[in-house]
Order: sequence, then C-alpha cells, then structure tokens
Amino acid sequence: MERSNGHKTVGSFIGLLRLKIIDRYIIRKFLGTFFFCLVLILTIAVVFDFAEKIDNFMEKDAPVKAIIFDYYLNFIPYFATLFSPLFVFISVIFFTSKMAANTEIIAILNSGMSFRRMMLPYFLSALVIALFTYLLTNFVIPKANLSRISFEDKYYRATTRRAPVMNIHRQVYKNVLVYMESFNPISQAGRNFTLEKFDENGRLESKLSGNMVRFDTASGKWVIMNYYQRKITEREDSLTKGDRIDTTLTITPSDLSMGPGFVGTMTYNQLNNYVSQLKLQGSDELKLFLIEKYKRFANPFAVFILTLIGVSLSSRKIRGGIGMNIGIGLGLSFSYILFMQFASQFSLKGNLGPMLAMWIPNLLYAVVAMVLYKLAPK
Repeated sequence: MERSNGHKTVGSFIGLLRLKIIDRYIIRKFLGTFFFCLVLILTIAVVFDFAEKIDNFMEKDAPVKAIIFDYYLNFIPYFATLFSPLFVFISVIFFTSKMAANTEIIAILNSGMSFRRMMLPYFLSALVIALFTYLLTNFVIPKANLSRISFEDKYYRATTRRAPVMNIHRQVYKNVLVYMESFNPISQAGRNFTLEKFDENGRLESKLSGNMVRFDTASGKWVIMNYYQRKITEREDSLTKGDRIDTTLTITPSDLSMGPGFVGTMTYNQLNNYVSQLKLQGSDELKLFLIEKYKRFANPFAVFILTLIGVSLSSRKIRGGIGMNIGIGLGLSFSYILFMQFASQFSLKGNLGPMLAMWIPNLLYAVVAMVLYKLAPK
C-alpha cells in the first residue's frame, strides 16, 4: 500500500512537470515579453546615459571604439542584471493582464487547470531568468564592471575614485595589528605607520613605527622609512632605529583602496576570499562587502516573488485594464527597490546585520505575494 502511494506521488510529480500546450504558450509569452521589455528599456537607458555623458566623452577625446566596446558593451549587462526583477515584474504584469483582458485566464481555469498548476510555467520561466541573473552577477558582470569602471575613471569622472584612505586599522595576522594615518593608492605610500605584535595573553611583544611606508611592487614588500622598533621581553626592552626596513604583510595597496566602486568587480570566489581576509583584519569595510555577497543571492529569489505578485495582481480582469495593473505593478516594484536600498543603508550605518538586511525585503514581499495569491481568482 505504501509502495503504491509512493509510486502515485512520483507519478503525480512527473505529471506535473510534463508541459502542456498552454505551458509552452505561457513560457513563450513570458520570455518573449521579458526580452522585449529588456531591449526596449535598455535602449532608452543607453540613449539617456549617452546624452548625459557625451560632453565628457568629447572633452576627454574618448575613442568611439572604447565608448562602444569598453563602456556600453559592459554597461548593458550590468544594467540588465541590476534591474532584472523589475523587468520580470513589468513583463508578467503586461502579458498576463493582456491574457486576462482577452478572457484567456478564465478559459484556462474553466478547462480544469487550477491556479496553482497555472503557476508552473511562470515559475519555470522565472527559474531560467533567475539562474542567468545569478551566473551573470557572480561570474560575468564583475569582469565587465572592471572595464566599465576603468573607462569611467579615464574619460568621464573629473577625479579618480582612488582617493586617499584615512585612519586604517587592520589585523594582518593573528595577534598582529597594523595602523596607518593615511594611505594614497596612487603613490602607494602611507604616513605614520605602526605594526604591533601581541602574545596569546594580549601583552605587547614588539612595536615597529615609521613616519612613512611605501609598497615595493618589485619585491612585494612594504618599506618603512625612518623606523623605530621596540621589542619587549620579561627581562628588558630594546629599541632599534634606522633609515629603512622591509616587511611582508598579507595586505596589498589594492586591499587598502577597495571601496563601493570596486566591490562589484569581484567574482564570487574573489568576493568570498576577500570577505574572509577582511574578517581576519577586522576591517570597517566588511559590512559593505557582506552586503554585496548576500545581495547576489537575494536578487535572484526576488524574481520568483515578483512573478507571483505579478500573476496574482494581473490575472483578474478589471475596468482599468492593462494600464491600471501596470501602474500598480510599477508602484510595488519601485517600492521593493527603494526598500532594498534603505535596508542596505541601515545595515551600513546601523546595527542591522547584512544578511538580514538583504533578505528582509524578500521576506516582506513574499508575505505580500502570498496574500495576493490567496485573493487571486481561482
């Protein structure tokens, strides 16, 4: 009897996954409308972006080839993945409202297909888009962002993003701390450098100080100028000084100059490794990179949530027609994006954890989606 029920369950699952003509019809409509919206909105975005930046391009003599291949060829996938949940939502609202207006939704439900079963092709389409979004965001877009940001720094921005970094505190090894009053990423030099080593009990063992520090790219070592080195033992203290001394640290100039503009240039593995390094160093920038890490996981899930909201909203035929549904949909989708930005800022400047901050919008809108799903026509 149990075996029979098991076979029945497996058979029902396989039957659920077997696509019907209406499933293929909805998938074709979903993906077709999504790519149409994507092309349309990206075209508008590129035109507005070019109109805004053309004066800078002409002033700095940006080559046409660089504008096309170094900037816009990398700008397009970045913009597409950044707002992919919004594009999905608009697409679902648009073609589902049209189906409802043509009484196609009523015909589907009257044929014996449940509303829950009708959601299958929607979620399969959302799965395709979510997977592409995840792969692009973690493995393709970071490399594209590197070229795009380099182009912007060279031909668009009045000043470089690589501004001096102030008051650096890092843990470079276990019980080893580094302090720099300031560091210039361009000259790769810092002022008022201190390296402190502690024992397991937290007692200071040695302290190396210098009024200047510079990174030697040839040797990969840090050179401390006009240094003083104090060594502390149970019996006595010793003090040595000199013109220069070399030391090896786990941090590089690029680690010290990472900022909001560079977090998007890291692939999944690079971001994970850098987060681990920042945890070891006790860096104040850790939250910024954790937010990026969790955002890359949260955004693809938003595709499913906004798909469910879109179908639940637009499957009912209403007097306002497609325009009313699109208006409501745009309001909800923009509120989602705004909420995501607020959550990021609360995490950066408050005590809200990065993971919770990135998942709160999804959790809240998942509740909204379930309520709308319950109210949708069955």
